Amino acid sequence: MRTIPPLRIQELEAKIPIIQGGMGVGISLSSLAGAVAKTGAIGVISAAEIGMIYEDEFMKNPQATDRKALRDEIIRAKDIANGGIVGVNIMVAMSEFFELCEVAIDSGTDIIFAGAGLPLGIPYEKMRKSKTKFGVIVSSARATTLIFRYWDRHYKDIPDIVVVEGPKAGGHLGFKLEQINDPNFALERITPPVIEAVKPFERKYSKDVPVVAAGGIYTGEDIYYFMNEIGVNGIQMATRFVAAHECDADIKFKEAYIKAREEDVVIIKSPVGMPGRAIRNKFLEDVEEGKKQPFKCLWQCLKGCDYKHAPYCITQALVNAQKGRFGGGFAFAGANVYRVDKIVSVQELIDELVRGYIEASEANY
Repeated sequence: MRTIPPLRIQELEAKIPIIQGGMGVGISLSSLAGAVAKTGAIGVISAAEIGMIYEDEFMKNPQATDRKALRDEIIRAKDIANGGIVGVNIMVAMSEFFELCEVAIDSGTDIIFAGAGLPLGIPYEKMRKSKTKFGVIVSSARATTLIFRYWDRHYKDIPDIVVVEGPKAGGHLGFKLEQINDPNFALERITPPVIEAVKPFERKYSKDVPVVAAGGIYTGEDIYYFMNEIGVNGIQMATRFVAAHECDADIKFKEAYIKAREEDVVIIKSPVGMPGRAIRNKFLEDVEEGKKQPFKCLWQCLKGCDYKHAPYCITQALVNAQKGRFGGGFAFAGANVYRVDKIVSVQELIDELVRGYIEASEANY
């Protein structure tokens, strides 16, 4: 019987080549990441405003609480994972990116995934003295080359894994508004140039750097296509893991995914100046009509947030949604969220995806 190939990142090996994408604020924490890692795939905690799990403490000291919460969640996830691979997604756009990387390394995370910016300044020496690997999330070959050249010159090294995220992903997108529906920027078009951009650096350092595709991948058949036709080493998937029993979001958040129709999936302009994909609701409709949602900024958690002129606080809106308080927030989601129709366990979802991959493999044998 044919099987799905593993994903190797240096000495790490995930027997299932699926990375569960990091989802902030509080959507992918220890429960989800640990459960995914336990199956043999890679579970990922999102560090974005992770301190909000201790809401009272966060309101008094957000930075310290973020660090405490990240440490706690990594330890919990690794305990659940039972030897599985646990990663952390830390956005470069976060004001405390460097410090949270240090916390993740000290807490024994297996991989840091860095996106929403170019991860040029990192705690490199600390990381390489540890077992923690470093992955970059990119949307173009140009960004990949910039990062790899910087590492080559400054660290005499290169990252350990690359995730190519296409415009069908959920949340903040690394594309201009006009590129999102342009077929030239489709995931299957932007991924091969990234693979090619990595190759000369692999040769220089005699190091295999897996490339993973993300954004809009939904079925096992999709996984087969990207691994065998496009040539990636694995895939990253986020939206489908929201409708898992183990997902850390409130049941009302999961139900918003199940109820979403295709016409409910919209592109919004985030207060941080980037387009994002979300599920339309009354909150977003009010914002679109120009109604300002009053808020007090505790501190500028995201570097690019124009909080003085923002119509609402993106962090507070996402925290409210995570807790099921949709009167004051909304849910980010991927383009295929309308296809989600039930809540299943992480193991059931992984089994379905692997089965779909094998069936596609046998059909194309």
